[in-house]
Amino acid sequence: MKKNKDINILFLGGAKRISIAEKFIEAGKSHNKKVSIFSYELSKEVPISGIAQIIVGLKWNDIKVIEHLKSTIKKNNIHIVIPFVDPATVVAAKLKSELDSNLVFIPVPNEDECTIFFDKVKANSWFENSKIPVPPTLPRSSFPIIAKPRLGSASKGIQVLHSKIEYAKFISTTKKENFLFQKYIEATEYSVDCYVSPKTQKIISIVPRKRLEVSGGEVTKTITIKNTKIISISKNILLKSKLTGPITIQFLEELKTKNIVVMEINPRLGGGAPASIAAGANIPLYVLNDYLGIKTKPNNNWKKNLLMLRAYRETYIKVKKQQ
Repeated sequence: MKKNKDINILFLGGAKRISIAEKFIEAGKSHNKKVSIFSYELSKEVPISGIAQIIVGLKWNDIKVIEHLKSTIKKNNIHIVIPFVDPATVVAAKLKSELDSNLVFIPVPNEDECTIFFDKVKANSWFENSKIPVPPTLPRSSFPIIAKPRLGSASKGIQVLHSKIEYAKFISTTKKENFLFQKYIEATEYSVDCYVSPKTQKIISIVPRKRLEVSGGEVTKTITIKNTKIISISKNILLKSKLTGPITIQFLEELKTKNIVVMEINPRLGGGAPASIAAGANIPLYVLNDYLGIKTKPNNNWKKNLLMLRAYRETYIKVKKQQ
């Protein structure tokens, strides 16, 4: 076990992830370590400021962001870096390739994998080549279809197109190559919270959750489900992709046929991950174990049918000027 008493963790875009920050702090206590959370944001006015030290930084596509993060990590003696938004996964992967892994632990896949799964068109090609079931795309799909921004996240910019006329109008005002067009499916949505140890390459946990209510792209009501078919497909994806660290896989189960297809993969902790953590798949603890050099055994003994109901909690910040 590493000897340093304190562990400093840098969230990339962790703005609202207060409960996950608390889980990292709790996991540290179980190892008699004090965990301090830092979060890299564009503004100090974010909810996580109540529990984390905010570092105002650059946009993820700024050419200076990597150098700024490297100086931030050095200045604040950061030991672990965790991305929470899709563009930050690619940034974290670049950082991982440039920093000494013995000094800073960044549990994300390599840049190539992060780039593929951040781009919905590239990801869809990977799924098809890997024989992973996905919704049919144009021109094989009939209407209605769903248009997804290639580099979008949190359901932003998604549109449902019901006819050839709507499709023609849509592509007359947008760049067709910036979207993935798939068959629109009436379905139940699932998210699967996974952890693959970057140290041992072993799959530690796979926890499917049914998404019962979603607001603004964030799940507000979800329940853990032991769906063996989804667990099997998830395991197949993890083995074929060689993804490591926290991984979130999203599935659709078609209402009529019960066919299961993959929507997307995010190589990071998902917004609903606290449900899986509460069910017993303690991903923050797994991350700390890997950092400290402690092996984690695969965990299939998590609680099924654990319902998470998300509530609002306020954070108050004294600011210098009236808004």
